[in-house]
Amino acid sequence: MSMSVGSSEEAGIMSEINTTPLVDIMLVLLIIFLITIPVITKTVPVNVPKAVNIPTQTKPENITVSIDKSGDVYWGQELVPAMSQLVDMIEREAVKQPQPEIHIRADADTDYKNVGKVIAAINKGGLIKVGFITEPDHAMTPMR
Repeated sequence: MSMSVGSSEEAGIMSEINTTPLVDIMLVLLIIFLITIPVITKTVPVNVPKAVNIPTQTKPENITVSIDKSGDVYWGQELVPAMSQLVDMIEREAVKQPQPEIHIRADADTDYKNVGKVIAAINKGGLIKVGFITEPDHAMTPMR
């Protein structure tokens, strides 16, 4: 920020805009708003519930479908050679009451299209409850 203090052409027209007063006013307004906002903000005292991550309870009826880095699909530990076979396996499970929950474990380096094919097969097979298995982020601290 600079200000013109005088030059050899005192009578000439000043072609630069002097922004110093504008910046000063804006800084004063910013300070006023920063001071008054906490005073104006009033909230009702409420005891908000704390978030807790509950680990997945593995039940015998849960089905785990894994997708490795190369895109191969596994039903539990068994390799599924074709998506049509996966759809048939899902259709057999979808008629059970209550429907089992299907968990998808995908490699972090696999292409998204491989996961999309499995989701499409699950949708075509008729299962409703689908979940994704991930590893917890150890860098984050748990909420208490």
